[in-house]
Amino acid sequence: MLNIVPIPALKDNYIWLIIDTAASCCLIVDPGEAAPVVEALKAHSVTPVGVLLTHHHADHTAGLKELLKIYTMPVFGAKQEAIPTITHPLVDEETLPIINHVFKVLAIPGHTHGHVAYYGAGTLFCGDTLFTGGCGKVFEGTMIEMYTSLQRLATLPENTQVYCGHEYTEANLSFAQRVEPQNPNLQQRIKDTQALRKQNLPTVPSTLALEKTTNPFLRCAEKEVKKAAEHYCGYRLETSAAVFAVLREWKNSC
Repeated sequence: MLNIVPIPALKDNYIWLIIDTAASCCLIVDPGEAAPVVEALKAHSVTPVGVLLTHHHADHTAGLKELLKIYTMPVFGAKQEAIPTITHPLVDEETLPIINHVFKVLAIPGHTHGHVAYYGAGTLFCGDTLFTGGCGKVFEGTMIEMYTSLQRLATLPENTQVYCGHEYTEANLSFAQRVEPQNPNLQQRIKDTQALRKQNLPTVPSTLALEKTTNPFLRCAEKEVKKAAEHYCGYRLETSAAVFAVLREWKNSC
């Protein structure tokens, strides 16, 4: 049985512990800071047996050097990402049989060239590619790469639990409301999200089912989303990928 524990870090990051409760061990996902991870490991009385990195940005890796001074463990990450602490470079479709579960590596470039996600046991750790209610910025890749990566994630089972790297849901849903102001699923999600944040509770994880009904970046083929994107840019958009590119630029300007 897995217990997924969020560790708030930095301004709005989440570091994740994937805890195997039977074995009292865990994986650490994207340790942007060391101190809160050490505290969480002690609080849950678990031993880390590995680190999963989604991409090279410092807010997902900066705590790793200090953690490796304390714990001896392998570090998994994409072969394409320039992260010197990686001990096990990974490629697309590779499987990791760790902590009594199998996680599959999914290459999802766009945010960075080598960004990967980890999918297993009904969970998806997707870093800064798919966010709750939104998606990451396209820094190193192309718009078409990011669109294709999101489409790949959308093919996973709808009950997949989505664990992303930041608490961005409120801001993302505010933008989503601009795109689809009449979406009833979105209206309900906004209310649910506000209720959670008023209690200082995480809005992550989400599910793919929820994302598909409320996240505009996964709804680029929907008539109302296309219409909103065309209204923003002022010209006709022929493909869903083109709709995505306009939405991402629109979000960048907000």
